[in-house]
Amino acid sequence: MQAHGDRAAAPHVSIILPVYNAELWLDECLESVLQQDFEGSMELSVFNDASKDKSMTIIEKWKVKLENSGVLVVIGGHDSPSPRGVGYSKNQAIAQSSGSYLCFLDSDDVMMPQRVRLQLEAAAQHPTSIVGCQVRRDPPNSTERYTRWINQLAPDQLLTQVFTSNGPTVIMPTWFCSRAWFSHVGPFDEGGQGEPEDLLFFYSHLRKGGGVIRVDQSLLLYRYHPNAATHSVLETTIWTHRVRFLEERVLPHWATFTIWNAGRQGRRLYRSLTAGMRRKVVAFCDVDENKIRKGFYCHEDSQERPKPRVPILHFRAARPPFVICVKLRV
Repeated sequence: MQAHGDRAAAPHVSIILPVYNAELWLDECLESVLQQDFEGSMELSVFNDASKDKSMTIIEKWKVKLENSGVLVVIGGHDSPSPRGVGYSKNQAIAQSSGSYLCFLDSDDVMMPQRVRLQLEAAAQHPTSIVGCQVRRDPPNSTERYTRWINQLAPDQLLTQVFTSNGPTVIMPTWFCSRAWFSHVGPFDEGGQGEPEDLLFFYSHLRKGGGVIRVDQSLLLYRYHPNAATHSVLETTIWTHRVRFLEERVLPHWATFTIWNAGRQGRRLYRSLTAGMRRKVVAFCDVDENKIRKGFYCHEDSQERPKPRVPILHFRAARPPFVICVKLRV
């Protein structure tokens, strides 16, 4: 690990790069660090999470190239039998870095040359915000709906769409923020594989009044492949965190509410709520006449006696506020 030296000479931006078995993509990823058009001081902080492939060989090769171009490279890691997870690796990479701003990068992605420069400009104007950007997906036809969602949310939707299944409204590999704000909110959860450390940090960020900004240029090639860490997080885990956040941030402000969808997803939401929040549900509503004809939904697993029976109404007869519960394909 390279010593940081005097804090007065610390780089302005630290690129935070956790690495685990990334030999297939590292050359392109690190080339994109070298190609940044940002003219200020910059460092790359790499943390190797027990890679078993040739990742470290590739990193050491690029360390020479990057430092010859004026980019300080700090390398940390461990060689335990198994990795400790993305949250741990990011925290370690941040701890060993010294930049005033943090630019997060995944080892399978590629930055456009203007990324650091443009996101730093935005972050300097919004010191308590997470700054994201638009992305280009690779392969181009993968996750088309999700990619449109990432790129086309309106500025106000970056805060109002935080309860969807898609997770953070600016995706983690595009995050850029000040070190001071990260220290105020963080660190990342270190639960390891299967824990959505980005979602948990994002929720903490919002709880502390943080903003969400997106640079409306495509500044990252965002890869989709079977080995991506995101695939290790179960949908049920994300669902539980989303419901708890909804109960914390929205439902306390409503005396009652209606669940829009008497089908599987709506009933799942009802069953997932705490008992106190379930009592606020005055009805389900739907457009399906077969569901409406049933008249009510009975929560058979409830410990309450008599078991709760919630009316099922036609949507025109239902009263707001609504929690709209629909499942979309990515």
